[in-house]
Amino acid sequence: MLLKCHELIGFVSPSLAQEMIEYAYASDKTVYRAVLAAVAEANRVRPVFLERKPRAQRHADMLTALSRPRMEEAAANLLRGWLLKSENAMIVEFLDALGVPHEKGVVEDFPSTIEDAKLNAAVDALVAKYPREKVIVYLNTVKATGGIAWPNLETVLQSDPRLQLG
Repeated sequence: MLLKCHELIGFVSPSLAQEMIEYAYASDKTVYRAVLAAVAEANRVRPVFLERKPRAQRHADMLTALSRPRMEEAAANLLRGWLLKSENAMIVEFLDALGVPHEKGVVEDFPSTIEDAKLNAAVDALVAKYPREKVIVYLNTVKATGGIAWPNLETVLQSDPRLQLG
């Protein structure tokens, strides 16, 4: 089963989820405010209500909310923002290995297919160099949000034991 963004937030380790929300808080105020507003709206409260909570409790509440299905868009925003800014080197390395044109990790149009050998080599390189959980989050996020319809990426995500959470 492929994971959606809200499921990734719910399934990753608490420390990685905390790293994502803390990164947005400290370094990406636009994404942080958008996520905070979405969580507040979903909980039928004003954002200021959440902002008044101690940061640790606010972030725990936000991450809990982001793991719900109706929060898919907000979860996707948090993941994309964190990945593009905090984990950019991993993204750039993956896209370069695949030969996919990009601008600092941002892709206009993904190719409709990618060769198995290229994909497998790129995935192997990521798993060897980066924390496994971050690789899993990136590959699932790009599949869930990037408009990629590569059957071989789906197969790799479902069958490679290195790319399973838990």
